[in-house]
Amino acid sequence: MDVLTELIRSLPAGVVVTDATATEKYRYDWSRDASAGTPLAVVRAEDASQVQATVRWAAAHRVPVVPRGAGSGLSGGSSAVDGGIVLSLERMRAIEVDADCQVAVVEPGAYNAEVKAAAAEHGLWYPPDPSSFEICSIGGNVATNAGGLCCVKYGVTTDYVLGLDVVLADGTLVTLGGKRIKDVAGLSLTKLFVGSEGTLGVVTRAILRLVPAQGARSTLVAYFPTAVAAAQAVVAVRSRMRPSMMELMDRWSINCIEDYKPMGLDRDAGALLIAQSDAPGTSRGEEVALMEQACSAAGASEVFVTDDAEEGEMFVAARRAHFHATESRGALLLEDVGVPVPLLPDLLARVAEIAARHRVEIPVVAHAGDGNTHPIVVYPPGDVAAEQRARAAFDEVMAAAIALGGTITGEHGVGRAKKHALPDQLGPDVMALTRKIKDALDPDGIMNPGAVL
Repeated sequence: MDVLTELIRSLPAGVVVTDATATEKYRYDWSRDASAGTPLAVVRAEDASQVQATVRWAAAHRVPVVPRGAGSGLSGGSSAVDGGIVLSLERMRAIEVDADCQVAVVEPGAYNAEVKAAAAEHGLWYPPDPSSFEICSIGGNVATNAGGLCCVKYGVTTDYVLGLDVVLADGTLVTLGGKRIKDVAGLSLTKLFVGSEGTLGVVTRAILRLVPAQGARSTLVAYFPTAVAAAQAVVAVRSRMRPSMMELMDRWSINCIEDYKPMGLDRDAGALLIAQSDAPGTSRGEEVALMEQACSAAGASEVFVTDDAEEGEMFVAARRAHFHATESRGALLLEDVGVPVPLLPDLLARVAEIAARHRVEIPVVAHAGDGNTHPIVVYPPGDVAAEQRARAAFDEVMAAAIALGGTITGEHGVGRAKKHALPDQLGPDVMALTRKIKDALDPDGIMNPGAVL
């Protein structure tokens, strides 16, 4: 009996998929990583015991394991490995809300949007809010420590993870944390696995903190002559308050969206800023007034405020459409760089300079309130010279962020797309420490090899 037959027989019928046509869709995430391999098989696990069985088999035979959620990642973190197993968690979708403890107990395949909906039935809210919240999974969110539009005020995934069940590289299932708000017993191992991108283990359950439902919001929309001017307004606002949302789109992004799905945005504007306040009572009006003042002082050509939820959501929907809008323009290299908020204008200026020098289009959207930007390098597919320029620009954008004391990834993860730049940010000592942790938990290197390190 060959080793794969052993795995197939150890799991229920239909869990292991080997047909080439069926496994093809599991080779890539949304980054369309050109280096993605061809897996030996895909395991679509239905529960934690099947995850354990798969990992134990892989450990026994030294077969690589690539954990996979919904496949919506943007850095090649779940790209398949030649001769490996793609371990899909898509069938593990259970959600249980404990309203008294204000937590959700969630399996990794559940979508972010499904957790939000389940929490809302109890008057609660799960704040982490990636632009892809409707199609991204909690397992993937935990793996990359995902953020999103609301994180400027409400934080990122790690701020809401109270506990995890994790299958380690030898198949051992460990339970970390729990429903407790405060717990400092032992090392903070729960947080070690958040953002580890499947390189240390496989998350099979998460206990997520919920908060009371978000209140009424006021939305501010401001147009600026340049992206740098919009960023200067962001800096001024953030030095005095923390809005519940603060998103920026540059001129290229505005026009990408209007070409893709006309929404009435001003194509001639240098940048668009969308900000919200959900402060209670009269404080909301005070926060909006402060933001209006900051935008006007930074040179905004138009400032518009609405308390109408549907009208405000129209602008937010335009922002969320950005990825699909740029995807329709050509091949993409997906950036996720961030800097301290006061240096956001400098980063945007450098990105614009890099785009001009390399003669490539780099539309930029940003979770501006926390300094996290998404410059997306676009080039015509099949144009070798354009791709070379695009890849050079991609690397220079990361270098610019590092030079400003920033990061190569704020929320998408390192994956395979950015791992060559990680040593430049972390330095040799931190890289060595990271490898020691990886080697201690995965001595045979079977967990998502090729990602991050």
